[in-house]
This record gives sequence, C-alpha cells and structure tokens, in this order.
Amino acid sequence: MALIQVNFFSESLQRTVDFTALIPADAPIEQRSPKTKPFKTLYLLHGLFGDRNDWLTGTRIKRWAAERNLAVIMPSAENKFYMNLEIIGENHSDFIGKELVDFTRRLFPLSRKREDTFIAGLSMGGYGAIVNGLLHHRTFGYVAGLSSALIRDRVVQSTNESQRPLFRRDFYETIFGDLDKVPASEKNPEFLVKSLLKKKAVLPQIYLCCGTEDNLLAQNRLFHKMLMKEGVAHEYHESKGAHDWDYWDTNILKVLDWLPLEKVTAEEE
Repeated sequence: MALIQVNFFSESLQRTVDFTALIPADAPIEQRSPKTKPFKTLYLLHGLFGDRNDWLTGTRIKRWAAERNLAVIMPSAENKFYMNLEIIGENHSDFIGKELVDFTRRLFPLSRKREDTFIAGLSMGGYGAIVNGLLHHRTFGYVAGLSSALIRDRVVQSTNESQRPLFRRDFYETIFGDLDKVPASEKNPEFLVKSLLKKKAVLPQIYLCCGTEDNLLAQNRLFHKMLMKEGVAHEYHESKGAHDWDYWDTNILKVLDWLPLEKVTAEEE
C-alpha cells in the first residue's frame, strides 16, 4: 500500500493544500496483474481539531484498505465543517465533492463510477460526509457517518458563554452564516434529505453508527428516526463506545465490511 503526501493549489480554497492518499499500487511484482481495474475509492474525513493524518495514526485503515484493494483519500478541512465559506473564499464543500474527486481521479487510477466512490468521516467529518454525500449524490454512491456531529439544534441555540472558542455562537456563525436560517438550508442534513426526496433524486446508500457512551448519540438517533419516517433505506448501528479512537478503529472496519468491497488474495491482485 503506497502512502503518498500530495500538495497542490486548490481553486476552491484559493490556496495550496495537502492531502494524504493510500493507493494499493505497490504489490510485489509476482502478485500484480495487467487486468487490475481502477481502484474503488473512499474519501475519509477527520473530525474537529484533527488533520489529514488522523485516520492513519488512530486506526488500522492502511492495513484494511490494502486487504480490500481500496484507495483512500484523506484531506484536511481545519475546523471548517467541510462547508462552503463564500465570505472568506474557502469553499470546502466544492473542494470535497468536486475538485478533490476530479484531481485525484486525474492523478491516480481511480474508478469514475458512482458505485465505486465512497465518502465517510467521524464527528465533524461524519457531518461533512453526510452533507456532502447528499449534496454531491451523483458522485458518491455510499456515505458513512461515525459519531456524526449532527448538531443543528446545538448550533442554532448556541451562545458565546462557552469557555472553548470553537463551541461559541461567534464561531458557528463564521461556518454556518445566519444561524436562524440553518434549519431550512442545505447545511441541515434533515432538510437536505427531504429536499432531495421531493426532487426524486437517487440518494446514496447510508450507514450511521454511534457509541452508546457518546454525547452525540441523541442527535444520531433523531437522524436515524427521520430517515425511517421518510422511508430512506439505511443502516444504523449502536454499540458500546465513547467519542474516541477505540470506537472509530473498531467501526471503520465495519464500514469497510458494509461497502461493496472484497478482500484480495495474492492470486487475485
């Protein structure tokens, strides 16, 4: 499994950015096949306070992706929730759902098929994966959110009293804009789902999971219930665990088992 660090200029973000890629292109020569297909690809998003290397240091994603011949692309979003921030010229949603996909497909032998293109993330990245997977539903065939920060109500009701700057209303306003407008906007996953259903759009396959000791459990349960009410097919799982890497390491493997992937033997590579 080749580990590649990439640096390039992003039009969407108007600056030079970095991402980390895992590309299963370096099998021993006796195991290679000239018939190797373009790689299925997982765009994997980090959480608040994290960066593009979080999944590498916190989980065994490199080993498990190699076993499944899966390419993994891990970008950084700082603490911007993977949303477009037009006022400062940083369009993170456009970057994740369009530019990064297009760029990596030009750079690496990745499949261009919707059914081979996946997006997942944890916490803030779970929110980013769900929202951008829905916004760019023609690109992503599968979406997975682990301990997703589905914090619409917390955002709308926030104040500036928190001791942590990133949990204050001022911070949320820089990300989401007018907070009173969030519930009826594309920044609200529930609104986005209902809007796409009205348009009869084909939604991605959806996988949600959250630990029973996680303080985001209630929000994930509400989103699950909304999907059930709207008749949206999806998988939802709760299991013992907190908002930590022990939980995410265990459950990213379950996500990979859910995705349409097969383990690769030496004879098949």
